[in-house]
Amino acid sequence: MKKGKTLIMKTLAILAALVMALSLAACGDGASTDTPVSPDPTPAASSPPPAQSSPAQSSPAQASPAQQPSDAPPPDPVEIIVFAAASMTDTLLEIEELYKGVAPHVSLVFNFDSSGTLKTQIEEGAPVDVFISAAQRQMNELGELGFIEDGTRINILENKVALVVAPGNPKGITSFDGLVTALQGGDILMAMGNSDVPVGQYTIEILKYFDLDEDALARSGVITYGSNVREVTTQVTEASVDVGIVYATDAFSTGLQVVDTATAAMCGGQVIYPAAVMNVSEDVEAAQAFLDYLLTPPAMAVFEGVGFSPV
Repeated sequence: MKKGKTLIMKTLAILAALVMALSLAACGDGASTDTPVSPDPTPAASSPPPAQSSPAQSSPAQASPAQQPSDAPPPDPVEIIVFAAASMTDTLLEIEELYKGVAPHVSLVFNFDSSGTLKTQIEEGAPVDVFISAAQRQMNELGELGFIEDGTRINILENKVALVVAPGNPKGITSFDGLVTALQGGDILMAMGNSDVPVGQYTIEILKYFDLDEDALARSGVITYGSNVREVTTQVTEASVDVGIVYATDAFSTGLQVVDTATAAMCGGQVIYPAAVMNVSEDVEAAQAFLDYLLTPPAMAVFEGVGFSPV
């Protein structure tokens, strides 16, 4: 009986050991095996998807308007050489000041003289960007020689030819008719431009209109000459002559007394000032811009203020 109890106890001990072993094995397997987890269909609010870069952010070369400099770089300095009839001296110098506010990077360099002298200088290779003549003849000749930039020639102004007298009007001349009588009587001294000067060419036409022989008058000592209109006005202002034939604009600028104005018929036509860009210009675009400015209201106001008229 005692022997049977012992056997039963051993058997129970073995079974308990087996149960314990099986339990430990089951625990070890669970720790080493991943348990499947169902995916969460709703993304977490705290983890938004990464933002995509915009084209401007992804390309450094394409800066947004806010990144662009507020002011564009100033244009390079430009020098424009303007050859202009002496009768435009005062007006163009005034317009130069106005143009500084429009194109501060542009420096204007003027050469004032008779249109004939300027034409010769251009033919001889003088650097020039813009030419403004007091007559069509000089511009026509430069055109025939191929100096004019295509499509740039324009007529910008009309002037008048005036008879002016020395201070106090010593000979009492009041008209061209009175001048003719005084010249024929040899009782006067008149200043006029040379034959290669537009104002001189207009004066020659006036003398022809009245059937006067210029050469005969010159030989008789009643005519003196000036190489440009400013020289003529100077002779009259200084009273070294009794009268002179000049442009109305020069009479205005120098304060000379105008006693008569020649008609277009007397001058052989209207007194028109043509202008053009020369094809020897080193900056045709800037030269054209200045020429265009001469037609604007501010520039025209300056011209009209001394007696020019727009064409």
